[in-house]
Amino acid sequence: MARGVNKVILIGNLGQEPELRYTGGGTAVCNMRLATNESYTNRDGEEVQKTEWHNVVAWGRLGEVCDEYLDKGSQVYFEGSLQTREWEDRDGNARYTTEVKAQEMMFLDSNRQGAPAGGDFDQEQSYQDENFDQRPPQQPAGAEGAGAPGAQSAESSGGEDEETFEPDDELPF
Repeated sequence: MARGVNKVILIGNLGQEPELRYTGGGTAVCNMRLATNESYTNRDGEEVQKTEWHNVVAWGRLGEVCDEYLDKGSQVYFEGSLQTREWEDRDGNARYTTEVKAQEMMFLDSNRQGAPAGGDFDQEQSYQDENFDQRPPQQPAGAEGAGAPGAQSAESSGGEDEETFEPDDELPF
């Protein structure tokens, strides 16, 4: 049985300064308006620009980072999920708002002065360090034969100068 997927990826520019508030329990919440643009050619051959506005909400440390480093006009990448919530207006009417609950954010402006190196922030972790080695630990020298069945170590195959495969974790998707 297939599971549902609720994932949003947006790249755009902030339309106003981020608004940071704190809940009664002290949790940071940052509200932002993000504009995404697309262009297409209509039937008459004219190029048409279309702007779509998105409400983005970042919670906790991610919200504080957004407030600290983002400004109106900042180009930014957000990854998260759609969330619809119900609220009541002043007249007692039920209202609904759909927004993007940000889980990851990346600065795309090259001029982010004071921003962390790499510009990547993940809600679940802390700043991503570009020099962090994500490869699995190497086996100790005395652990021959602990690998996959039929696999030979470089020493036993006589290929000490053989190049080893190191996966590239920086995939474009």
